Formats: sequence, C-alpha cells, structure tokens
Amino acid sequence: MTTTTAAAADTILVVEDEPQMRRFLRATLEAHGARVLEAETFAQASMLVPTQHPDVILLDLGLPDGDGIDFTRRLRAWSRVPVIVISARGREDDKVSALDAGADDYLTKPFGVNELLARMRVALRHARAVGDADDASEVSFGQLRIDLARREVTRAGTVIHLTPIEYRLLTLLARHAGKVLTHQFILREVWGPAYASQTHYVRVHMAELRKKIETEPSRPSHLLTEPGVGYRLRGPD
Repeated sequence: MTTTTAAAADTILVVEDEPQMRRFLRATLEAHGARVLEAETFAQASMLVPTQHPDVILLDLGLPDGDGIDFTRRLRAWSRVPVIVISARGREDDKVSALDAGADDYLTKPFGVNELLARMRVALRHARAVGDADDASEVSFGQLRIDLARREVTRAGTVIHLTPIEYRLLTLLARHAGKVLTHQFILREVWGPAYASQTHYVRVHMAELRKKIETEPSRPSHLLTEPGVGYRLRGPD
C-alpha cells in the first residue's frame, strides 16, 4: 500500500445500518482499491470478522442490536483488527469510552474523505508494525531514536536525559505510535490503576517530555494532543 491510496488490496468491514452511508463508504473505498464487506448489525459483524479476516473495521456505534462500545470491548478479547469508529456522537465522553474499549480512532459524522483515508492509513501502519515493535530493540521517529535495550533516547544523535516516568510515557506512546491513547489508559499503564483519575499527571509530564524531545514544544511534531481525550505519538509517514 502506498501513501496515495487509502487501502489498496485491503479488506474493509463497514458496520453501519444506514444504507446511504454504506453506499458512500463502499464507493469511496472501492475507488481506492479496497475490498469492502458490509454488516447492518453487530451479529452480522461478529460472524464476518473471524471468517473474512478484515484488515480494518469502520464501526458505527448505534446499531439496532446493540452498542458499538460493547461490541468493541468483546472484539478486543480475541482480535487486534484495527477499529475506526464513525459516529454521529461527538461528545468527548463517547470518544473516550470507545477508545478505552479498544477502538483505534474516532471520526465524527460528517467527515471528509481525505481524513477518513488518512486515519485508515495510520491504523493499518500501526497494526502491521505492532508485532515488530513488541520485539524491536530500537524504535525511530525521524531524528528521535529510542534504544529499548539500553533504555537510551537520542535526538539527532544527542542523548536526551529523561526521568523514569518520562521514559515509560514515551515508550508507551512509541509502542502504540499513531494510535490515540486516552488519559485513563496512559495513567493505568504508566502510574497504575490507583491513578486513573489523575489526568493532571499526564499533562504535566507530557509538557516536560515535549520540552526535551520536540524542536518547538509549543508546536509539537511528535507528541500530539487529542483535546479532551488523550495523546498520540505521530508515527513515521
């Protein structure tokens, strides 16, 4: 797959009960070379995922037979297929709930075609890199390099001295590069379950981390904020 096509040769499962939206998504994705599967209910989607092995799922949250957040949570018990929520629900609470349940990204209707295709490229890159990242001894993003074996971080060859919390925060984001991580997920993974409500911890340490790894901390190119939701580390293009 190249950067000029969204999902060439990939199989995309569209889980959506509105026929007009399904037609729009099918036409858009097939125009970019994708194979498109459709499900009008979560029951249909649950049968298609294990038999057709989609590369990405585009998921509406509100279907006649249930809620997409519950579907995502059950799916994550056995599958790592990328899930991009496409929903009319635009509240921050809905986004956080979907992402905490295991969704990779969230788009609010209406949305632009180019944004959808870009989010799909990111989700596919993350899915294909996550296995390598789990086994890798080194992760690089532009001039930023994380040597996991030596626990050393450099930028343009210069060693950056991080606190233990900053290092855990950066490596967590690196292992999920391109994916939105909610405040609660970051707090559980870096500080522990007892700190899941202390969102100011993340903001303070993220600000310090940006000062150390970003060329312009006020205009970050690596550590991006998803307002009201969390953060993502921009992966290599």
